[in-house]
Amino acid sequence: MLVGATAIFALVMALLALAFRSKRLQGEPAASERVWIVGLGLAFPAAVLMSLLAYGLWAGERLLPREAADVARVHAQAERWSWTFSYDDAPGRTTTDILHIPANRPVDVAITTADVIHSFWVPRLAGKLDAIPGHVNVLRLEADVPGTYAGLSAEYSGPGYDRHSFTVIAHTPDSWRAFLEVDE
Repeated sequence: MLVGATAIFALVMALLALAFRSKRLQGEPAASERVWIVGLGLAFPAAVLMSLLAYGLWAGERLLPREAADVARVHAQAERWSWTFSYDDAPGRTTTDILHIPANRPVDVAITTADVIHSFWVPRLAGKLDAIPGHVNVLRLEADVPGTYAGLSAEYSGPGYDRHSFTVIAHTPDSWRAFLEVDE
């Protein structure tokens, strides 16, 4: 999207510079101006923007939580000032302020809260979604590589909200199975 936006910006700046040229070249027909205005001023940006829209819709569709056999499901409950995570693949298993997920596999996180509105946000993995009392919102996460990712609540919910954070650990398939099998 950055490349498309840069191409449109560069073209518009070039057209703007041409509009301020000091004098018209002799013998330049008016049809040539229509090519610049209609072709490059309207058609090119419209084609690039439509391509970016199509890509954005395709990419956004992949982020929607949908039923599938390979989707891991996790429940996240916010409470001042901690997150509690439970796992459908390991009933009865909970963690506090550390979310464990498999890497290279979609994870649907069912987000809610016990008290006030909080926001669940892992900037490197997905967008931000609010945790609302009495309501469950589902967010799709997917870590491309195993590793550790920072998560936070980006909603003002009273004094101390700025320290309301958690860690996401994306596991390899073997370490994910080991995490699920550990008895606490």
